[in-house]
Amino acid sequence: MRTYEQDAKTLESPWPFTGRADELELVRGASAAGRPGIVLTGPAGHGKTRLITEAVRGTDHARVTGTPEARELPLAAFAHLLPDTVSLPRAVRMLSGVRVLVVDDAQLLDETSAALVHQLAVHGRTRLVVAATDGVPAPAAVSRLWTGELLPRLALGPLSREDTAQLLAGAGLEPLTVGRLHRACRGDLRLLRDLVAALTGAGRLTPLPGTGERAWRGPLPVTPAVRERLAPALERSGPGGRDALERLAFAEPLPVPLDELEPDVLEPLEADGLIHVDDQGGVTLAHPLHGAALRAVAGTLRARRLARAVDAHGPALAAEQRTLVRRMEQFDVRPVPAPVGEWLVAEGVPLPAGYARVRARFARLRGELREAAAWAREGLRETPSDTGCRAELRLAEGQLPEGRPAGGGDPDDVHSVYAAVRLGAPERAAGRLPAGSVLARHADALARGDGAALDRAAEALAERGFLLYAAEARAQAVRAHRDPRAARLSRTRAVALARRCQGARTPALTGLVLGELTVRQRQIVALAAAGLSNREIAEKLTLSVRTVGNHLYSAYTRLGTGDRGALPWLVDAPERETA
Repeated sequence: MRTYEQDAKTLESPWPFTGRADELELVRGASAAGRPGIVLTGPAGHGKTRLITEAVRGTDHARVTGTPEARELPLAAFAHLLPDTVSLPRAVRMLSGVRVLVVDDAQLLDETSAALVHQLAVHGRTRLVVAATDGVPAPAAVSRLWTGELLPRLALGPLSREDTAQLLAGAGLEPLTVGRLHRACRGDLRLLRDLVAALTGAGRLTPLPGTGERAWRGPLPVTPAVRERLAPALERSGPGGRDALERLAFAEPLPVPLDELEPDVLEPLEADGLIHVDDQGGVTLAHPLHGAALRAVAGTLRARRLARAVDAHGPALAAEQRTLVRRMEQFDVRPVPAPVGEWLVAEGVPLPAGYARVRARFARLRGELREAAAWAREGLRETPSDTGCRAELRLAEGQLPEGRPAGGGDPDDVHSVYAAVRLGAPERAAGRLPAGSVLARHADALARGDGAALDRAAEALAERGFLLYAAEARAQAVRAHRDPRAARLSRTRAVALARRCQGARTPALTGLVLGELTVRQRQIVALAAAGLSNREIAEKLTLSVRTVGNHLYSAYTRLGTGDRGALPWLVDAPERETA
């Protein structure tokens, strides 16, 4: 059948489709033959339309879209598929021949269109892929699709920090700016695109010397999209609530004590989800965008009256530093809130070198190498001679593709000893690592050549936040396993972990399993990993495009991945000293 489109939306984005691999497979599987379909729900801007577009690309399908202007017109959304006058039963019969029906913005359907979608789900002959936005009242016939269990429901969360970074890779932004945008937008990709365009257009992205990256420091640009997100909050808050929100905005990143604010003003704000009250009685804004937006639209005199002095953040910054140090001493580098340092960087306030050094080390141990380098540079901006920040920068860059090999030792003796395990020489660390620690368990498993134990050590490392260490343990397990199936599983998990480590290249990860491929497969995989398309590879090697595709398919099967984006972690790279 023909593919019909009816929508004023722009389905294509200037950015590539990124992440969502699991969700994409769920939608494709749910809309395959013999399946009833699926409902996707989530906040506006989370990419529901784009995900569905990718899932049904190349398939026969029809598409309808709800619009606010046509909510009172019966069957308005189906006007391009049905005659002008048609009864509901006849409409059901006419559309039962549609293989896949995409229903976008289902919360905006008129009641008759909603009833038609519901009847199509009941009869089960048409596979439905339905998208509905959270927080907007939907017709009962639409909400019953999932509450009545007619269709499975997929609640779409925001893109992860790693996927957001991949999405923004072409913008040349440094990691701290990517993190700031990720926190501010909370998964709203339309807002993210709007902010990046505004920052670029206004020349607010400053080049960072020696990095090829740009940074955003200073206030938030108040774009129409930002005003749109801010307006409902201000409208609901009222005059007294607006004053309280502004006070909280100018107190950021520190909370305001509960007893300094009026309870009768706070209670409605909390009910509307605009503020958060912590266990210690501190009050903060619930959405990170609101504080920046309120500060940006405040008048000069009001801003001066409400703003805190920069040195007021000193004790809180020191407390964050102590918490991070304590966590590292406990071999636990799972994410921990540290908003004060992030806020100071965002505002362009110089950071104490000691704090920056600790943040860099914490990020490096997590495998967030580009972020570690960025924190070290922040410390060097204020104190260029700080040896600790210089060492952290060297260690982080030594594991990045464009970095030089790391020299010197790790500032932490335990991790310096553990480097021998990462390099594949556990005998050099024998008896020198804390007994019973996750690092010692990794060393023991490697010394015994026990693939299953290496997998368990990797799980323990990842659970405590050591993502790069976990990736290396998985890679070592690949070589230790005798069962090819177990090796493939370890390889797949090693690649997934390595992809979260911001381009890390270490001896344990290089040339992971390319030895299993033929010479021609290795050649093609290396070119694909370098970014060449199948056609470009074919032209370079004087092969047909189909031959290139067949070789890649065979290579994917042996490598245990179907993801072209995973290939850079599987190709040979120059060996570097492990920090």
